Amino acid sequence: MPVLGIESSAHTFGVGVVDNGKIIANEKSMYSIGTGGMVPGAVAEFHASNARSTISSALASSGASIKELEAVGYTRGPGLGPCLRVGLLAASTLAARLGVPLIPVNHGVAHIEVAKHVCRMRDPLALYVSGGNSQIVALSSSRPRRYTVYGETLDIGVGNMLDVFARSARLEPAWGSSVAKVARGGSYVEMPYTVKGMDFAFAGLLTKATSLLGGHSTKDVAYSLQETAFSMLCEATERAMLLTGRRELLTCGGVAQSSRLREMLGSMAASHHARFGVADNALNADNGAMIALVAEKIMRSGSGYGRTGINQRDRPDSVIVTW
Repeated sequence: MPVLGIESSAHTFGVGVVDNGKIIANEKSMYSIGTGGMVPGAVAEFHASNARSTISSALASSGASIKELEAVGYTRGPGLGPCLRVGLLAASTLAARLGVPLIPVNHGVAHIEVAKHVCRMRDPLALYVSGGNSQIVALSSSRPRRYTVYGETLDIGVGNMLDVFARSARLEPAWGSSVAKVARGGSYVEMPYTVKGMDFAFAGLLTKATSLLGGHSTKDVAYSLQETAFSMLCEATERAMLLTGRRELLTCGGVAQSSRLREMLGSMAASHHARFGVADNALNADNGAMIALVAEKIMRSGSGYGRTGINQRDRPDSVIVTW
């Protein structure tokens, strides 16, 4: 029987349906950020207005009847509070109506697990990179199993950094894909490079890049910003690979849609004879299918569903992996 998942941590209201590990629907409605970014209250209103139609669209795409649903999963966190609350309300209302379990899912764990699933990887090191999160993680071997964070940003997520730069450069839409387009063919301008062991920091890089706008071409600044940030991520990830001895490397999250980051990580992994994997863009962007997949795994494990509610700072290493 199918499981439905709702993702609402940021600008996307996503609804996915999974049946026995197979993704049979993955629909979404996305708030348009334009050049101004996200105002949480406005995004939450957008989600509330589009929740019913997106759920209906996902069920229609899946071919499943709403009465067939075995459970409903939703994003507990991390994310924007007003947006998370809309997802919780939609999911809890649906679960109560159907009399089925309501299952909270960590957003970061969902990104990692859906990428592992489609890439058929057993125990990879994962570079999880999105708007608010940038972490290098892998499952621990000890019980209870959790995702160990080997390295992470000391200030802001790489996706947030790229988005803020895009707004400063007045790119539209103001996010990382626009920075990547502008960066093509650029020349390198010296930038600060901050890696501390397996941790990294992006605030100084962002400050320097925005200060150069106007004095250098946007193309050159965007290119330099992207190359520096991705090089920092690759260095820290390579160090974690050597420490953990992993021979599988995965990248996931919204920034994993970057072809340049994939190229750099793939080359680094190949130099260590490690297998590199990345999911399709539709599954790296925020989506409901990843929530449904993990909700189904939790349900099938029979180990309980965890505390409901939301947690804007919910971390992958707080989750006990029971599946």
